[in-house]
Parts: sequence; structure tokens; C-alpha cells
Amino acid sequence: MYTVEEFDLAKSKVMNYIMYKKRSEYEVKNKFQNTIQEDMLCDIIEYVKEAGYLNDNEYIQKTVNEYKALKNLSIYEIQYKLYQKGIKREDIEDYIASNYEQLNSYEINSIKNIVSKKEKSMTPEEIEMYLAKKGFKEENIKEVL
Repeated sequence: MYTVEEFDLAKSKVMNYIMYKKRSEYEVKNKFQNTIQEDMLCDIIEYVKEAGYLNDNEYIQKTVNEYKALKNLSIYEIQYKLYQKGIKREDIEDYIASNYEQLNSYEINSIKNIVSKKEKSMTPEEIEMYLAKKGFKEENIKEVL
């Protein structure tokens, strides 16, 4: 067991980590698994989830919006990056299903951006292969090219 003081000290460390940048539950567990007792860490995670500071669905939303603003990614790449952050597969699939139209048009715009950057240095066939390797949907690649 642990004392209230120990809990508060560990909780403030976790809160600082979360407040610095939005994190997934998996990232928080990974960061503190060796420095905070397991039962205390579980209690802290429950506490911050109930307080609304840790929410994987909000994390997905924020992260995808960041990617859309800064990067040219395929839906597949977005999925993969979220898996890497420890987000549950069903949460990712639910998000993609409920935002499919928006994500699909983002993917088409990403393809257009990539094509305009690459068309000077690559043939259309090379661009098509590059996009396919990046996980862009074949019908979207064909539509843009």
C-alpha cells in the first residue's frame, strides 16, 4: 500500500507529463511503469481519466487533427501511428468509420500535395508506386493521377 503523500507526489508527476502534451493511456503507463508502483499507477490513471485529463478518444481526435494540419498521410499511416501510441484497435476503427468522408478527402488532398512535389523528379509510375507503398488507397491514387 502507499500513503496519500506518495500518491499526491506521483499524481503530480503524471499530471505534469499529461499537461505538457496530450498523451494516451498506454504512453502514461509506459513512462511510469518502472518508477511508480503498479497499483498506485493504476489508481492514478483511473483518477486522471475520471477527472477528464486522460481520454483516448479525445487523444485520437487531437492527434488526427494535428496530422491533417501538418502532414500528408494516408488513412493507413494514421491508423498505424495511433496503434504505435497504444490506442485500442476498436477505438481507432470507430473513429475512422465515423469520420470516413472527411478522412478520405484529406487522403485525396494528401495525394495531390505529394504528386505536385514529386512530379518534377519522378515518373507517374514511380509516383504511383511511392503512394501505394505509403498505404494510400488505389482508387484515390487513380482518381488523382
